[in-house]
Amino acid sequence: MMVLDFSIVNVALPSIERELNLSTSLVDWVVTAYAIAFGGLLILGGRAADMLGRRRMFVIGLVAFSLASLSGGLAQDPVLLLASRVVQGAGAAIVMPAALSLITTGFPEGRERTRALGLYGATASLGFVAGQVLGGVLVEFTSWRAVFLVNVPVGLIAAIIAPKVLGRSANLRDTRAGHRLDVRGALLITSAVALAVFAVSEGDTFGWLSPVVLGTAAAAAIAFGAFALAETRHPEPLIRLDMFRHAGLRRGSALALLMGLWNGGEMLVLSLYFQQVLHESPLVTGLAIAPQGMAGFTAGMFGTQLAARFGGVRRLLAVTAAASAAGFLVLTQLPAAGYSPLLLAVMLIGFGTAGTAFGSIVIASRGVPDSDQGVVGGMINTSRQIGAAIGAALLPAVALGVGHEAGVTGVTGDRAAMLTGAVASVLAMLLAWRASRVGDPVAQPR
Repeated sequence: MMVLDFSIVNVALPSIERELNLSTSLVDWVVTAYAIAFGGLLILGGRAADMLGRRRMFVIGLVAFSLASLSGGLAQDPVLLLASRVVQGAGAAIVMPAALSLITTGFPEGRERTRALGLYGATASLGFVAGQVLGGVLVEFTSWRAVFLVNVPVGLIAAIIAPKVLGRSANLRDTRAGHRLDVRGALLITSAVALAVFAVSEGDTFGWLSPVVLGTAAAAAIAFGAFALAETRHPEPLIRLDMFRHAGLRRGSALALLMGLWNGGEMLVLSLYFQQVLHESPLVTGLAIAPQGMAGFTAGMFGTQLAARFGGVRRLLAVTAAASAAGFLVLTQLPAAGYSPLLLAVMLIGFGTAGTAFGSIVIASRGVPDSDQGVVGGMINTSRQIGAAIGAALLPAVALGVGHEAGVTGVTGDRAAMLTGAVASVLAMLLAWRASRVGDPVAQPR
């Protein structure tokens, strides 16, 4: 449901833009506001799961997400819609690390956990496919409001049955840690992410060297620095500095950030491309992009076997990032009409995205004690969502800046945006290839 919500809203953006009379730059914030709250609060959500119980936080997050979905579906103005998206992001930030840590602590490290994480990734890809197709159906035959309201019964039913399905062990707490959540750290990292994304998204509006953009970027850097300082002084920080000695966690987080950047931006640009350039319906848009999720489902389901075939997870990561880069290079030749290159391209990107997501979690969680798995889940998902927030701002900004035509992006701008995605994929490929050559010495966090 968390992944579905990201993709299902993309298809609805043009309808939201028309009905609520939003500008092109403001409608992007329907996605970006969710990504900022999600990314900024994930580490806090992960630590809360470790300290207060994973099952308990999983249920709390589901209820918050569902109620915010109801509010967003009933919103009559942009302010309430964007506020609802922020609360949705906060709820997702509680659910995602709790769910991931339930898996990593429920299966022993090695082949069994790797298979479980592959199924986790495959489920996310199914959510992606469902979001694209269901979003198109709902928007075309009902209203954009249905893409929010559909979450309400699903989330509440899941919250009701979770205590029965998940055993008592799923609610164990980290008895070593106190009960002082690092709220200040969470506020600082969320502020830093919000400021950084604002600077990127508004660069084309105000000018990249304008005082507004430069001042916001400087404020973001200060907030990141203040967060790092605050973490050294809190008795139970969101992130202990000694955790960064874990090479797998560092590389997994970097790969997740790059993957989030290309995935978050690509989905937004493609959805607008189909509807604004090719003038297709929301349903056709969803169906055209759905093969990306199906390829991702394959990568998740057979991730363990693929890793064995390629000689390890690190080498698999290099291959999957290269697949995404190849897909983006195809999309740099987007036609003004027609679909000839799209099927192959989105399938390559889907395979690469899901494989990178799966591999980054495996290398990040390897060698980390169970008591810190919630934080690991928070860090990996934070990296991915920060990347998605930046990508959702950066790629449309590139598209709008290069190919602005009559208030919407043109095909030239969309091609430039896809080249930006290709650059992020190539960087991930180089990082994964270097990791496969030198190996990852595991430094155990305390």
